[in-house]
Amino acid sequence: MSYSHLDIEKKWQHFWETKETFKATKDSKKPKYYVLDMFPYPSSQGLHVGHPEGYTATDIVARYKRTRGFNVLHPMGYDAFGLPAEQYAIQTGVHPEITTKQSIENFRRQLKMFGFSYDWSREISTCEPKYYKWTQWIFTKLYEKGLAYQTEVPVNWCPALKTVLANEEVVDGKSERGGHPVVRLPMKQWMLKITDYAERLLKDLDKVDWPQRTKEGQKHWIGKSEGAKVLFAIENFSDKLEIFTTRPDTIFGCTFMVIAPEHPLVQKITTTSQEKEVTAYQEAASRKSELERQTNAEKTGAFTGSFAINPLNNEKIPIWISDYVLMGYGTGAIMAVPGHDERDYEFAQKFELPIVQVIEGGELPYTGEGPLVNSGAFNGKDSQESITLLITEIENRKIGTRSIQYKLRDWLFSRQRYWGEPFPIVRFPEKGIKALPLEELPVLLPSVPEYEPSDKGESPLARAKDWVRYEKDGEIGARETDTMPGSAGSSWYFLRYTDPHNENEAVGFEEQKYWMPVDLYLGGPEHTVGHLLYARFWQKVLFDAGVVSHDEPFQKLIHQGMILGSDGEKMSKSRGNVVNPDHVIQAYGSDALRVFLMFMGPLERDKPWSDQGIQGSRRFLDRVWRLVFEDEAGEVVITQNQELSESSNKLLHKTIKKVTHDIESLSFNTAISQMMIFVNELYRENVKPQKALLTLSQLLMPFAPHIAEQMWQKLGGKDSVSIAPWPSYDEALTREDFVTIAVQVNGKKRGTIEITEQTSQEEAMKLATALEPVTNALNGVQVKQVIYKAGRILNIIAK
Repeated sequence: MSYSHLDIEKKWQHFWETKETFKATKDSKKPKYYVLDMFPYPSSQGLHVGHPEGYTATDIVARYKRTRGFNVLHPMGYDAFGLPAEQYAIQTGVHPEITTKQSIENFRRQLKMFGFSYDWSREISTCEPKYYKWTQWIFTKLYEKGLAYQTEVPVNWCPALKTVLANEEVVDGKSERGGHPVVRLPMKQWMLKITDYAERLLKDLDKVDWPQRTKEGQKHWIGKSEGAKVLFAIENFSDKLEIFTTRPDTIFGCTFMVIAPEHPLVQKITTTSQEKEVTAYQEAASRKSELERQTNAEKTGAFTGSFAINPLNNEKIPIWISDYVLMGYGTGAIMAVPGHDERDYEFAQKFELPIVQVIEGGELPYTGEGPLVNSGAFNGKDSQESITLLITEIENRKIGTRSIQYKLRDWLFSRQRYWGEPFPIVRFPEKGIKALPLEELPVLLPSVPEYEPSDKGESPLARAKDWVRYEKDGEIGARETDTMPGSAGSSWYFLRYTDPHNENEAVGFEEQKYWMPVDLYLGGPEHTVGHLLYARFWQKVLFDAGVVSHDEPFQKLIHQGMILGSDGEKMSKSRGNVVNPDHVIQAYGSDALRVFLMFMGPLERDKPWSDQGIQGSRRFLDRVWRLVFEDEAGEVVITQNQELSESSNKLLHKTIKKVTHDIESLSFNTAISQMMIFVNELYRENVKPQKALLTLSQLLMPFAPHIAEQMWQKLGGKDSVSIAPWPSYDEALTREDFVTIAVQVNGKKRGTIEITEQTSQEEAMKLATALEPVTNALNGVQVKQVIYKAGRILNIIAK
């Protein structure tokens, strides 16, 4: 007998919606708990069964926390600006707003099918003017603080998509979306000065409970280095070449310089005889992504024809260009020390450049420590100690300074797209750039005849001539025609959830003070150096501006694993292994799908989809149903006066304890396993006591809320199981029964002790050494090792 999941799920979803069961309101009498998913991009394809894994996990926590007396904020919204909707508009002529709205409606429908306990009254979408008004306002704050500026920088330009792409949107030299070739070009772009916050972004990682690999990922991306900036004179030029080095102890081993192909000095110092070779090399380098340039094993380059002067020994050294040096890192120039750097060594060998050893200790290239050689007055000194001495020497000679640098670069914030937030910026011929005041926001997206950028990279907004023209108080200016990247709206959405209907502020101070920071944030690890870093940056800027009360947005972070296709590969349309949740819910119900997604394995691991697995989860729920109901219609068959046996009652309390602890530790698969064990016990004893089944419905509720509500109602539970206080357990009843185990000394039995499976080795040893035969056997000898397996054996090895 199987229950009618579609009727029951529809019934309780309607109940929760009409009763506003999960609506969150500020309540100072209750502790708050803010649990959040990384909100989805609403694609036209809708959800596949991999998407709800994280949503189910956070919903379990949200539902559980409510029953523990917390005031829970669990919202949902949509990261709705982006390239896919725009590309579809280019192909079909359909406005991105129309397709995005349709996608959102489909996502909302699918999310509601799962019975997620979202506060739908707080739903937001980043493409709505009432939302992006405040994204624009935050940009004006960045601009006012000098954290937003325009400059010409090398960018990833995709000719096919006709837009600039962020580094994370380029894979192997091609656009992540569409696989189109990407080239590097200099373009004038808006930038955000995230580098001003590099040290705080690094240091404040100690404040948050995040996976260590994510923290390390951000630390590596920020890339703090301590060393010195050194100026190298250029022969026959007044210009100087500035480099940054963490190893000034190797400066005497510098035998050539390498500068990035985009370095502004390249054109000036390249000699006539080398011009053709250098130009050709620059063009080739522009067709490589930064990742390719950093990971390419083969070293390539071109000689500029000019020479630098080593400031410490006055030796003349050639200046080369090579794509393994990036303009965005450090100064875009390096002193090459081939004797003690692997990349420089490979380059020197290929182009037959001098290699000088300046640190003794091993075969070249030697990257370790040791005494200096070929280093003038510093010969014989330890290389590590010499770093400080040489920085002092460099400063005394006024050829450089002590310096700290970061790999982190400013955030490229311009896109030559239509479907994004317009910048709240106007350019005036005489007064220059002006950020618009709040009363002129939002700057609405205008209608345009075509959504495709021009071949020269001009945004489609430039075609809206009437919109571009700005006039106020007799002054005429022109609006900025680039748009913001999709990461703009997602860098602060978690704040808007705390006060989503505020028309006067981005977020009310008291509202965000109550709800923030996010207590549990769940999403994919691919956002480590993108969204998660940007959101921290914006939070700190708003904190400094007095808009928010916390300088870190996400207290605890968890990365869920991926649900793979049944073939073990990532789900994708091209592989034909995508599983549509609509079909699964139609066949098995959303409760069965929720339970299966959590039962597949640990939350953080990747797991393959299994049709047999979802069937097993449904069979479990059918068994639970039959404990309460005699048929599909829902006639109750429990016996109110039945009691659990002593052993079953102990198992119930152990189940309450384990499910409680497992939800707290996000070990959802083992919590489900424990409930299965308890259900099996009820069938074994053939009992259906009302009180125990009410408790079971409470434990099951976070995982399978619809069937739990139906059980709770029919068993006589009060109101809704979704808000009923969480069941408590008797600690004494959760303890294992005492067992008798042998105590051995060197393998020979000397007595027995009574313990439980929870008894520690230390406690077991105290009991054992209280036995006279054990004491006599250990007299005058030293305990070498203790072999202890709780509930089974204690063997003391002595000599």
